[in-house]
Amino acid sequence: MMTGGREPAALSPPRTLELKAADWRGLRAVTFKLTSRQPMEFNLIEQCHLLVALEQARRYDGETMVEGLPKSTRRDLTHKLTFIPAGCAFSGWMKPMVSLQATLFYIDPSLLMVDAERGVAASDLRPRLFFDDDRIWQTVLKLKAQIGSADASDCLYAEALGAVLAHEIIRLDAGVPLSLPMRGGLAAWQQRRIVEFIEEHLADDFPLATLANLAQLSTYHFARAFKRSFGIPPHRYHTNRRIVRARALLADPKTSVAEVALELGFSGASAFTATFRRTMGQTPTDYRRGLE
Repeated sequence: MMTGGREPAALSPPRTLELKAADWRGLRAVTFKLTSRQPMEFNLIEQCHLLVALEQARRYDGETMVEGLPKSTRRDLTHKLTFIPAGCAFSGWMKPMVSLQATLFYIDPSLLMVDAERGVAASDLRPRLFFDDDRIWQTVLKLKAQIGSADASDCLYAEALGAVLAHEIIRLDAGVPLSLPMRGGLAAWQQRRIVEFIEEHLADDFPLATLANLAQLSTYHFARAFKRSFGIPPHRYHTNRRIVRARALLADPKTSVAEVALELGFSGASAFTATFRRTMGQTPTDYRRGLE
């Protein structure tokens, strides 16, 4: 396991790690594989929330303890999730049956929203040991896929997924189905569906009704809920995502401004330049010069 999301921690004895990590706003992801099957111990207390996604984990013997919960001697831990709130002790030992593979998410407590209407606050989050949640697992896999990417658009996508993950964790203690929208905002599944659709259709123009139908809301309620969840209207979000992709394309000097405009669905270089200048405060050509 890891302490502070930075160094191999409280593992005894030391062992070989295959490790990759990524940092996004309010979230650090660490995916690793232990290449040794020697008996191990771990003991940690984090200042941030910790979500552990065990992708491959089976043990001949062992115990896992989380402060406030009964200890577990479960042997097959594959595809199980564990959530440890900040400041909660997490310890145990195991004799691995297979190489341990897991992804850890260190979550800044400020990323977890407070749902005052439902009485759920970050300080009220409860630890959970070896539980199942398909929605959280799917978000975990999508975040893991972004680890190692240097693309600016992938970074923003990961940050959006991080917000979705935060909503899903809060839902664990909210006592309401994940399919119900937050008061004034979009539910986790709605955010997921909308973000994925926009990423897949950056170069397309589509009416607001298309997004509203995906969220199963009227256009009026969808527009309000989207702005509550993302802080900006849907059209501006779509435009911003286009510009993020444009910046990545402009980093390649072999790609002309006209080609970037065409790939992102603009009517021409002039329309693209006007939108880019309005968003970035400079023309695509000036932006490219700055990179050089």
